Amino acid sequence: MATLAGEAWAGGALYEQYMGRWSRLVAAEFLRWLAPPAGLRWVDVGCGSGALCGALVDCCAPAEVFGVDPAPAFVDYAGQLLNDARVRFAVGTATAIPADDHAYDGVVSGLVFNFLPDPVAALAEVRRVAAPGARVALYVWDYAERMEWLRYFWDAAIAVNEAARAADEGPRFPLCRPNALHALFAENGFSNVASAAIEAEAHFADFDDYWQPFVAGGRFPSPAYLYTRPPAEREAIRDYLAQHLPRQADGSIVLAMRAWAVQGIV
Repeated sequence: MATLAGEAWAGGALYEQYMGRWSRLVAAEFLRWLAPPAGLRWVDVGCGSGALCGALVDCCAPAEVFGVDPAPAFVDYAGQLLNDARVRFAVGTATAIPADDHAYDGVVSGLVFNFLPDPVAALAEVRRVAAPGARVALYVWDYAERMEWLRYFWDAAIAVNEAARAADEGPRFPLCRPNALHALFAENGFSNVASAAIEAEAHFADFDDYWQPFVAGGRFPSPAYLYTRPPAEREAIRDYLAQHLPRQADGSIVLAMRAWAVQGIV
């Protein structure tokens, strides 16, 4: 049986290959948009492998960063990866953050809120741990339109088998739109609500660099869907993508990524 550390590094490495390397890029752009002052105490809700926590350390000169995630393996992985005295991690959920009332100057969350069964309840918990006047901000992928490396995958899956439409992350996550995010904050106790598009690019060295994260496994939606398909269907999806993905002259692939972000004041 693998140790917790072994499980953490295996799961964390899969996430880094599949999503983490891109979420780190978007996290940095998100914080540039947020432009917070230095010296704040932050909590990151659903910290995963620590991409946003690391960006806070790199970009924002925080006094403290507290990363919370429901998966012990990710908490362990992030803690080993991000070795900074200002940063700590703990197991917790968006509706049960292990923190005192009004303890933090800022609350952030990256690529999480669309997966929550009750975002409104999560925001109530966020307000509990946020100090009066604290800034709260989050971002989610634009699955429906401009998260291209996933959009190409789902378009290929649907072209091969129309039933894949039910698993497509675009229509599954109506929260991942600027108007929906703005309304979520405006209707749940936040002032000075603002939303924005966060843009970046995903660079893949070649087709294998693009394709391998989908077949490497993991419990993420796209690889999980691919894993359920029979071999012939998986190969058909691969062939469709190989024909339709745009290539640079050197064989590399550059795809646009967009996240929608929202912020407000408690």
